[in-house]
Amino acid sequence: MTRMISLLRLLSIHPLLWIVMALAIATAHFVDVCLLIVIIFIHEMGHAAAASFFSWRIKKITLLPFGGVAEMDEHGNRPLKEEAIVVMAGPLQHIWMVALAYSLFLLDILPDDLFRLFIDYNVMIFLFNLFPVWPLDGGKLVFLLLSLKRSFPSAHSLTLIISGCSLSLFSLMILLAAPTHINVWVVIAFLFFSLYHEWKQRRFVFMRFLLERYYGKKSGLGNLRPIQADEQDLLIHVLEKFQRGCKHPIIVEVGGRETGTLDENELLHAYFTEKRLTEKIGDLLFSY
Repeated sequence: MTRMISLLRLLSIHPLLWIVMALAIATAHFVDVCLLIVIIFIHEMGHAAAASFFSWRIKKITLLPFGGVAEMDEHGNRPLKEEAIVVMAGPLQHIWMVALAYSLFLLDILPDDLFRLFIDYNVMIFLFNLFPVWPLDGGKLVFLLLSLKRSFPSAHSLTLIISGCSLSLFSLMILLAAPTHINVWVVIAFLFFSLYHEWKQRRFVFMRFLLERYYGKKSGLGNLRPIQADEQDLLIHVLEKFQRGCKHPIIVEVGGRETGTLDENELLHAYFTEKRLTEKIGDLLFSY
């Protein structure tokens, strides 16, 4: 109960949502909007509850006019399995909500029209959130899958490219099927803006990932995955090979022959503490 209260304290409502609710009252759609808000709230609390279970740092939970977001302060350095659970904890809430609504409907507690509206909203939010577009849950799952084999910046950039292509295709479908659906176009515009902002910030996101890896918890680094680097490789180019959930010993080579090894913390220390931004890996090898 204490944990739930602490999560509720992180809840905030976007000012535009109050405007939407006022319009809903004026147009006799208040019940519809309330149903949608309740579903979104439970969805986001699912994410937050799972994150809290794993002791993640949760910044805030925001309810938007067309969705919600639970902001975390982990920057990609938690175990991939944990993150997958946190991501899926939102969509999984719709299963028990639908089951509960169906039970209440069978008991004649929930009216037929309200039941059908509740089911429609649940299915809509469930499917929409699994669409492979960042920052929806589906986009985050794409990022997780790509992170299994790719470095952080590569997986992140490719996720945004896939998201942009998926959203463009979705926009084309809406243009052909429902060009006058204003609400959908507002959501599409928001997602395009989010993608644009994330793309412009991708270098900052990567630096934040490295900083958290250097100063933060390292409990999620379970897999040992060596990185082979030529002594002439720049430090930053080797850091760009870092993957989520992996601990990286750096094997330094000259002409294909191993000359020494470095711990990943030595690279991070040289980059962030000693500010050796243009150093080559070979120079670090002789320094430590």
